[in-house]
Amino acid sequence: MERDVMAEAVAWAARSLPSRPSVPILAGLLIKADAKGVTMSSFDYETSAQVQVEAQVIDEGEALVSGKLLAEIARSLPNRPVDFTSDATRVELVCGSARFTLQLLPVSEYPQLPEMPTAAGVVDSDDFARAINQVVVAAGRDELLPVFTGVRLEIDNDVISLLATDRYRMALKELTWTPASSSAEGAALVPARVLSEAARSMSSGEQITVALSNAEAGEGLIGLEGSGSGGVRQLTTRLLGGEFPKVRHLMDIHPTVTVRCKTEEIIASVKRVSLVAERNSPLRMLIGDEQIALEAASGDQAQASEAVPAQVENVAGGELALTAAGFNPHYLADALNTIDSPYVHFSFTAAGKPCLVRGLDEIDGDPKGDYRHVIMLMRLPN
Repeated sequence: MERDVMAEAVAWAARSLPSRPSVPILAGLLIKADAKGVTMSSFDYETSAQVQVEAQVIDEGEALVSGKLLAEIARSLPNRPVDFTSDATRVELVCGSARFTLQLLPVSEYPQLPEMPTAAGVVDSDDFARAINQVVVAAGRDELLPVFTGVRLEIDNDVISLLATDRYRMALKELTWTPASSSAEGAALVPARVLSEAARSMSSGEQITVALSNAEAGEGLIGLEGSGSGGVRQLTTRLLGGEFPKVRHLMDIHPTVTVRCKTEEIIASVKRVSLVAERNSPLRMLIGDEQIALEAASGDQAQASEAVPAQVENVAGGELALTAAGFNPHYLADALNTIDSPYVHFSFTAAGKPCLVRGLDEIDGDPKGDYRHVIMLMRLPN
């Protein structure tokens, strides 16, 4: 095999290896050589990863070795072709003058890898990766509340929706795809970390295949197949159980005040002002007639403020219905960094109520409807 191809394949497959395997055999990386090339696989009973790469195969066979150790060796090899050979007890790896011998693990004890489910359709890889990155920021990270660590994937004919929430913010992205059936529909709750991995490592090809089985039962499997550096990659993972909260209605916000400003300007301002934000204290947005001002403080030790030009519309009429809003600075920064438009549109109703964030292509245009990000506002001290 080519050294770079081998190193990339090993690194990607080994990334899914459990750090503390429940069974020692799960620390192994399965290497299979056949007429199609070489396939490297990992599996922890929940998530499987397979990558198939080109190789000159002299004898077909398979071997199971320590995945973490092989990944470390692969990173250190010189830029020369890599030869694998094995006998009944060990694998020998030769790259230039470097030679390594690894003990074989018993292939017979390794669990059978899950089959890819039936393909539900294909989606543009760049669009899918961008959608995942926009949504996973709102997924929870508390493993004690697993339903919030997932992304709800909904299929409605030629539209895929991705929805995530950690109870304090929500993100919804809708994109078109090519379904395998003209009447495709279904829903699945997918671990956000698996989708993040797919977004990082499967977008070098034109399309990603999405495959689902038993999604409605909550005990099914999702499979993702796409191209990465060096070869074709497949991920499968069990779907999360539990009922995802009904949060779509929270995105139907009828604002009393709207704010529009340049995305890059407010991102830079939030980054600067947040430097002095005290832990668990809000970043305050003061809303004026033609600008907003961001303020934060860390007790009496440090304060910061900065004004940003903005278009402010008082939808309710009369006096300005909302003059100040409190954001979690990290949530606000996450939301703004997912906006892929030159302008950003804030929709406010009242203090302490949800705020809707969307993108704008033009300052006087209509907000985009395919991506919506909602942040629960923090109560401001009097």
